[in-house]
Amino acid sequence: MNRRKIYTIVLSALSVLILGIIVWHVSDTSAKKNQAEAQQQVIKKKQAKKKLKKKTPSPLNVKDDKHMVKLENFKYNSASEKKEYPDLYKYPKAWIDVDITTQRVYIKDGKTNLYEMYSSTGKHDTTPRGTYHIQNERGDFFYTAPLKLGAYYYVSFLNHGEYLFHTTPTDEQGTYVKSIAKTLGREPSSHGCVHLSVPDCKWIYENVPSGMKVVIHGKYQPQKA
Repeated sequence: MNRRKIYTIVLSALSVLILGIIVWHVSDTSAKKNQAEAQQQVIKKKQAKKKLKKKTPSPLNVKDDKHMVKLENFKYNSASEKKEYPDLYKYPKAWIDVDITTQRVYIKDGKTNLYEMYSSTGKHDTTPRGTYHIQNERGDFFYTAPLKLGAYYYVSFLNHGEYLFHTTPTDEQGTYVKSIAKTLGREPSSHGCVHLSVPDCKWIYENVPSGMKVVIHGKYQPQKA
């Protein structure tokens, strides 16, 4: 066999070997790419599931203060927390945070929660949002004939008597309407005011000064347990 034939055979063998290496590299790269894409799809699916599992904030999944009375045990004539109400003389810059989303009212000092209360805001989104201040109008009882409802311990925060903090409603005789009282901490039920339990509202009536800041925010979204 002459050198020319040997050279041709070697060249052909090298060509086949190089072609094989190229095909293997392309195949391996494609396989790795497909594997990476598959992994990305798995990650995206997991992330999508996590988003679906994450519940919209509501009264049913809010993280309450550790001293809160459990909602299932809470009554309209009991305080929301088992601890003492704060001494506002120690917190001259305290303010009231009304969260419509979770149906909670917080007495705060800066960002610190001093006390948390179960509440019920306006049905059909009738509680105004914004920053207000406690006004001078307050009293121990009122009755609105057109609505056939009254309440104890009212304190105005907007329009001088139009929007109030007050207890869960009563009838004309001053007897609490238990069907409305059951909504405290669970869902909106007022005509725009903020309903509270009797002890919680009495504390606000007796202790919260005129001029204290009130911030109302959020949006209630019904959600199953």
